[in-house]
Amino acid sequence: MTVAETAQTGAAAVSLPTAGRALVLRSPGEIDVQTLDLNPPGAGDVVVDVQWSGVSSGTEKLLYTGEMPPFPGMGYPLVPGYESVGSIAWAGAESGRRKGERVFVPGANCYARARGLFGASAERLVVPAERAVRIDAELGADAVLLALAATAQHIYSISCARSGAPELIVGHGVLGRLLARLCLAHGQPAPTVWETEPLRRAGGTGYQVLDSEQDTRADYGTIIDVSGAAGLLDTLVARLRRGGELVLGGFYAQPLHFDFPAAFMREARIGVAAEWQPQDLAVVLEMVESRRLALNGLITHRLPADDAATGYPLAFADPACLKLVLDWRKHG
Repeated sequence: MTVAETAQTGAAAVSLPTAGRALVLRSPGEIDVQTLDLNPPGAGDVVVDVQWSGVSSGTEKLLYTGEMPPFPGMGYPLVPGYESVGSIAWAGAESGRRKGERVFVPGANCYARARGLFGASAERLVVPAERAVRIDAELGADAVLLALAATAQHIYSISCARSGAPELIVGHGVLGRLLARLCLAHGQPAPTVWETEPLRRAGGTGYQVLDSEQDTRADYGTIIDVSGAAGLLDTLVARLRRGGELVLGGFYAQPLHFDFPAAFMREARIGVAAEWQPQDLAVVLEMVESRRLALNGLITHRLPADDAATGYPLAFADPACLKLVLDWRKHG
């Protein structure tokens, strides 16, 4: 149940719900959908009715297992999620936005009784207007992938600025696939992709996907690791040419170690790619809307949001699940 409040937008008074269903991690391993009170929107805010939200198999897995390192705002209970798509249901008088606009929301912090660490897995969000990014309605649920596409673009741009376009990508999950697609969309030579899980080796269009044991090359100029596997550094350093760079594009909960002599012999560089920036999202939006970058074929599982407690373990443990999307339109 929600309580209606009256908000003023121009000359018209509208009733706004002050609560909504949200995915809540009460503690590691304990997740369900609860009704949470929402912070009231201000004149510069918009209220977004969410249609779909994606489940991240990286950061959300760490939140679910309790392995996420401490960050500002970290703690339970929390609302996860940074991959939500919906429509503006109300726009504040100073927001410059309009009701009905289709938007992508990469996170929110609008709950009275839960932390909004990422915070976008909910049926209704209150966010500053600039946080709601206009998108083409034709993208549908695929638009939840925009955050990962922006992450891939950020990794790509860092790689090109430092050592050249990616030549080897380690990991053929959604992020690895988007990174490979971006290389091709930017007109770069097709990268090689490593994947140890047989179920994930399919689906490479325009590039080759191999088990690492099938690849004898040891002169890669730029290797991008998006696997998040902490124990791979020595293996990857050994595949670099002299002066090559290994860019860490995954998220690593465990300390990373490498054998110094092997890196010394190659004068190897090890870099880190952090979170995407607004310009990265702008680049991929233009590429998607101009049909240069495809987002299709990456969502493998969909569930009603109320079934999230079942879907979360599936998203993290089933290698056949590339991307799980929760549908907030279905209720009861």
